[in-house]
Formats: sequence, C-alpha cells, structure tokens
Amino acid sequence: MPQEAAKHPLVDLVRQSPPFDVGHVPNDAWMKDKVILITGGASGFGAGFMKRWATAGAVIIAADINVKNGEQLVREVKKATGNPNLHFVHCDVTDWHSQVNLFREAVKLSPHGGIDTVVANAGISQGKRPFEEPIELDIANPPPPDTAVLDVNLTGVVYTTHLALWYLPRNPGSSPASPKSKPSETHRDRHLMLLASVAGLMPIPAAPLYGASKHAVVGLYRSLRSSSFMHGVRVSMLCPYFIDTPMADTSVRVAMAGGTLGEVEDVVEAATRFAADPCVVGRAVVVGPKLKVKQDEAREWRLVEGKDQDAEQRAIWEIYPHDFEDSDVFQRRLVSLMNRVTEIRGWAGWAQDMVAAVLYGLHSLWR
Repeated sequence: MPQEAAKHPLVDLVRQSPPFDVGHVPNDAWMKDKVILITGGASGFGAGFMKRWATAGAVIIAADINVKNGEQLVREVKKATGNPNLHFVHCDVTDWHSQVNLFREAVKLSPHGGIDTVVANAGISQGKRPFEEPIELDIANPPPPDTAVLDVNLTGVVYTTHLALWYLPRNPGSSPASPKSKPSETHRDRHLMLLASVAGLMPIPAAPLYGASKHAVVGLYRSLRSSSFMHGVRVSMLCPYFIDTPMADTSVRVAMAGGTLGEVEDVVEAATRFAADPCVVGRAVVVGPKLKVKQDEAREWRLVEGKDQDAEQRAIWEIYPHDFEDSDVFQRRLVSLMNRVTEIRGWAGWAQDMVAAVLYGLHSLWR
C-alpha cells in the first residue's frame, strides 16, 4: 500500500482502503453492540441484514413504511436470536420530516446515544404507471409522469445520506474512519452503506427511471467516497444483480427464465464484510448468483463447467477499484497538457487573460 499511495497520491489523500478481499471471512463478533439503522428494513435485503446482524448482537433500528411486516419481523427475530435490542420505526423515506424523526428515534433507542452504521436500503422497482407509456397528454390538464421510483430510490437515499453525514460524525466514542483502523481497538463506527444495483452500472430495458435512480446512487457513492474522509465517515456500496426477493416480480422472473437469480444470503454476506470491518473504506461490490469460475492466463475470469480443482465459487465482485489511480493518471496528463499551453502562450498570454478578466468584471458591474 505505501508504494501504491506514493504512485497514486489520491488513494492516500482520500483514505481509501486496499482492494477488497472477496475471500475474507467477516468477524461478525465485531458487530456486537453496534447500533445500525436500516431503511427498507421490513423485507428483502433489510430483513436479511437484521437477522444476520441481530445474531451477532447488534442493536438494530429497522425502518419501513410497512408497519405490519416491520413489527412482525422484529418479534420473530427477537424470538429467534434472543436479542432484545431490535426496534421498528415507521418511516416514509420520501418524507424529509419522517426521516428526521427516524434518526432522532434511533439516537433515543441507542444504548450509547449514537449510530454506528446507516444502511440506505429502501427501494422500489417501479411505480403505478409505466414511464414509457404516457397517457392523456391530449387533455386540458395532462397528468405528470409517475416518479415514485425516483422519490424512493433517489430522494429517499439523498435524505438518508444527508442525515447520516450529520449523525455519524457525532457518534459518541467514535473516531474518524481509516483503513489503518485496528478492529480490536475500534469500538464505535462511522459507516454509511448505500444500496445501488447492477441497474446503476448497465442498462435495464423497460426500467428507465429505476436505472436513472440507481445510476444516481452510484454517482453519489463515487463522489462521497472522495470527500467523506473530511467527516471521518467511511462509505461503501452494494450493487446486487437480479436477486430472489419480492422486488423480483413475475416480469423479472420471466425475463430471467433460463438464467439464474442471486440469493439474498450472498448480499447479506457482502454487506456484513463491509459492516464488520472498520478497515474497509470506499469500496463497492456487485453481488450476483454464485458462479464456478477461474482466471485464465490473461487473468480474465472464465466460467467453469464440470470438475476443476482450481475453480472457485464466487458471488461477490469488486467494482470501481481503481477510480483514484485512474484519476491520478488523467490529472497528471491533463495538468501536463495545460502546463504546456501556458509555456507556449508565455507572459503575453498571461497579460491578455488578465486584461480580459478585469474587463469582464467591469462589464458585470455596469450591467
């Protein structure tokens, strides 16, 4: 890592951890007594997270718009794990004040008065009306498009993120996140986990708003991980493939016929590797179905059929591992080109630009 940091200063500057070890087995025990807030916590991934982390002894505040499912889940997991520190709070993530109330309630429910991890998990796959099938645009007052997907998947995530960036740095007993953290000496956390999707990495036919919302979450993550170190917050992101959850409705299952869906347990495993290791900073993964694969001589992954002792089962794949290395290369090339332009233009070019800048300012005052 020191050589990598010297070669690519941005990696060291933004405190990004080394490439993610997909074979690493998380230490669930580290999550004991950590306070974790999960939006969309009543079903799907959120329910999977609660079950796994409650077993480890974490304090869970699950939030969802579905009160019946949320309260029932908490009762069931309490009974199954014997963990009494599980709570449900009603929340509509599209409502700012509802989310403000959620975070305030979470702090009240927290034994130490703070939040260690925020998981922005709430999401929907589609609204009531297809975006690509406009209706009644020829009447006097045509209806606007149904933007519920954007409201939940983007606005809701933005609200959650904004609140997390306030509460996480104020987590009592926590220290700024760092890839140099020692888990044995790190007792509190400042972790924001974003749930995006492969729809944020590639086009998904007939789901333009869902794709737009998930592309936005990916952009949010890539930007935040370059600046969240200023707040001492570590950011991670999961991009699940098509997973066997209630969001995979009949149309999805028909489209995937002959292929394969991923399993919730693998998404939970990937999330736990992030949540249970304070040294993982600014990393993201795709989670798909388990595949039997091996690398060829060109280090390209190939699907393996039949028996092969060198093959491995993988469902978790790191993405955007070299953003900052690539940024460094681009910046060096760009700065080199700009410096050359300055050399060519010389002092005459500098003087010309200074006069133009002054005239621009005076012109602005006269308007």
